[in-house]
Amino acid sequence: MAIYSSPRLLIIPGLHDSGAAHWQSWLQHQFRDAKRVVQRDFSKPDLTRWSARISSTLDAAAGSSHDGEWIAVAHSFGCLALAHHLAEHPDSPIRQALFVAPAEPDKFGLAELLPHHRLHIPSTLIASQNDPWMSAGSALRWAGRWGASFTNLGAVGHINTESGFGPFPLAKRWVDSARAKAARERRPHHANFQEWSFAV
Repeated sequence: MAIYSSPRLLIIPGLHDSGAAHWQSWLQHQFRDAKRVVQRDFSKPDLTRWSARISSTLDAAAGSSHDGEWIAVAHSFGCLALAHHLAEHPDSPIRQALFVAPAEPDKFGLAELLPHHRLHIPSTLIASQNDPWMSAGSALRWAGRWGASFTNLGAVGHINTESGFGPFPLAKRWVDSARAKAARERRPHHANFQEWSFAV
């Protein structure tokens, strides 16, 4: 009988990467098999290159003992790269996505390059009431376009180290929930005949 492994965690930082004190680094350390997307130049917000880097990171990690599925957690400009990747690759192994404090596409002239339709996977967008990189209203509009559930944490800035986010238990709970959901959905496909009475 095949043994199903929970989806791995893919961390997608924004501009200038996420330092050691950032909640994304904290979250990565909570999961032994997590992987970080490392851009060639974190100081240059190039949407197509950042999106392609997500694809190449996933390709390089393929062929492990896992089933090849991923859960992605992105921050700031990384959210834009993730949305672009998902739109360009409907066959992406990413099965759920968490967008935290996206950067405003209009600040980079990229709005037309991003999907304006519902993404093909479940997603959640977490925003702030006073994020200098994207207004709460704009965050709500993008969540609506992508079909993402929406959470406004209130006046907490850009949800980064500077605004006091080191450990971020909410993000870990989301990952734990997403992994558990994936396991529930996949288990009947891997259960043998004797297990079916308990799996259905």
